[in-house]
Amino acid sequence: MILTVTLNAALDLTYRVPRLRPHTSHRVARAVERPGGKGVNVARVLAALGHDTVVTGFVGGPTGETLRRLLAESTGPLTDALVPITGTTRRTVAVVDEASGDTTQLNEAGPDVSPEEWTAFDDRYTRLLRDARAVTLCGSLPPGVPVGAYAHLVRQARAQHVPVLLDTSGEPLRRGIAARPDVVKPNAAELAALTGSTDPLRATLDARRRGAHAVAASLGPDGMLAVTPDGTWRATPPDRLTGNPTGAGDSAVAGLLSAWSAGLPWPDRLARAVALSAATVRAPAAGEFDAAVYEDALARVRVTEA
Repeated sequence: MILTVTLNAALDLTYRVPRLRPHTSHRVARAVERPGGKGVNVARVLAALGHDTVVTGFVGGPTGETLRRLLAESTGPLTDALVPITGTTRRTVAVVDEASGDTTQLNEAGPDVSPEEWTAFDDRYTRLLRDARAVTLCGSLPPGVPVGAYAHLVRQARAQHVPVLLDTSGEPLRRGIAARPDVVKPNAAELAALTGSTDPLRATLDARRRGAHAVAASLGPDGMLAVTPDGTWRATPPDRLTGNPTGAGDSAVAGLLSAWSAGLPWPDRLARAVALSAATVRAPAAGEFDAAVYEDALARVRVTEA
């Protein structure tokens, strides 16, 4: 199975309005409620693709109960191994302006996690690693979780010879990459913050020198750039799609893991990641993808040596 870790899970709310205007009231054209947080989104996409997937992290309060109920309704082989806490799971709100296609995102910080709750999670994570073929560590850290948490979890996975992909930002990324994960998947802004360079290739090379075995950088509508031991490639989507980009990077992570589990080489991993990312932009909410868009994009993604 593939293990996904979401330490700061969320209940995702997506509101669609005809046009978003500051300082006015809005009538919501459509509202969508989904289980969320980066690793949860990854897990839902993997399960929809048919991969046996386990979700772990923290969950609590009425919001957490709703998240778990919705998670149980997800398509595909997905197992809930979330750890209960006394705090309340956060909410995120995405407001989609249907006139422009732009999305405004509002993210709560998350619940306070006690030292005892962190220890309970650490114990469960260690047990789950025994049956994992790969693990992905995704998203922000809730208050109370040590800033070096991802570095610790990367080292545990490596000790059990489980390949690990890290997708986070800021100081957790800086510390986590030094623990030598197999893959890190920053976006362009996270990459620039880590390395100080806005040149994608230079920044990706710098990030790999900091400890990652491979770096696959999301470049938004420009696709992905990967620097790996096997070579350097750039993958470009066939079209610039409008829609809700929330969760597109999470679908890219799912694409990388899905292709890796199938034994595909890096160019094919990037093609699958970019196609799934594009298909998520056209889906109603994060953690989902438009199957027809995915199949079409996968056939037309352009992958070249960089």
